[in-house]
Amino acid sequence: MEPSGPVLGRRALNRALLARQHLLERRHGSVLDEVAHLVGLQAQAPWSPYTALWSRLAEFRPDELGGLLLGREAVRVAAMRATVHLVTADDALLLPSLTASIGERGVRGAGPFSATLHALDPVELARAARELLEAEPMTPARLGRRLLERWPDAAPDALAHGARYLLPLVQTPPRAVWGRSGATVWTTTRAWLGREPAGHDDPEARHAALQEVVRRYLGAFGPASVADVQRWIGLTRLAPVVRSLRQELVAHRAAPGPSGRPGRELFDLPDAPRPDPETPAPVRFLPDFDNALLSHADRTRIVGDPERRALARANGQAPGTVLVDGFVAAAWSLRRERSAATLEVRPLRPLTSAERADVAAEAEELVAFLARDSASRAVVWASGLRA
Repeated sequence: MEPSGPVLGRRALNRALLARQHLLERRHGSVLDEVAHLVGLQAQAPWSPYTALWSRLAEFRPDELGGLLLGREAVRVAAMRATVHLVTADDALLLPSLTASIGERGVRGAGPFSATLHALDPVELARAARELLEAEPMTPARLGRRLLERWPDAAPDALAHGARYLLPLVQTPPRAVWGRSGATVWTTTRAWLGREPAGHDDPEARHAALQEVVRRYLGAFGPASVADVQRWIGLTRLAPVVRSLRQELVAHRAAPGPSGRPGRELFDLPDAPRPDPETPAPVRFLPDFDNALLSHADRTRIVGDPERRALARANGQAPGTVLVDGFVAAAWSLRRERSAATLEVRPLRPLTSAERADVAAEAEELVAFLARDSASRAVVWASGLRA
């Protein structure tokens, strides 16, 4: 099937992504429906999903998300790219089973823990950790100490690290519940949700499940190439899955790059929104590691190379980002000192006076949301970074 649609330039891809991420216009709907539509939200930091949902949903109430976590309708579990995501209960039983091989690779390449973990049978480690965590939820430190009883010559943090990669582990509330605090405590999806995870030992069942996940990815992130899908989920060799869907998809071509070489073939759902490239895009604040920035092999549809380099940190951390005209143009961070909260905006490129006013207005709304309990709140500007 040859690409049937027009060549899509950077702005066309940007507006399509923003529309599907509900960043062009905040959506009226439930938190659970939004989490399902986005196929999860990056949630390495427990409070990141609150900012992500505030920027996407009209009249977002943080207690709604907290209630979903406490009610076990939404969970925080390692899924795409073996990173912690906020997902629906159904997806918590589906996605980790599809991406289990990522965790297995993580054990084999476990950095400072590799020597310890390579000497262990991963099946035995997973079985032992599952028995302990399904009997009683535990912190990683306590799990490591309990596993040390079985492997006394191993380091406890290495054992806990291996269990995290080998099992679908829920981070239980009250951690990540708005207005509450709690240590990281693990149990399995099976114990927490009272249902068995989806089994994908049968190749046909796995293929069908991956097809549906690709459809959902395109609905939230498309148009996209095979490489984009693979970057988002963290798996390889997905070309056969995408090819099997070709008859129900439309194909486009990305605009040629600076070298003049033809752009990648892009696939999409026929009826998915593809707005006019000149559609106005409001200022939006995104949390650290938002999936809108991480889910494509070619991320220039939302963040330019100079801005991406300026955001890089040696420790692997990432600040929040600010979209101006649909693209990353600034970074932001929130500081709390006693009863005061300060949101700092750091431009990554020169902003016009109108852009600065729009950013400042949205920043005022965000700091009021994030620091509603602070006696004083302020928005300040920092000097811009340069690549």
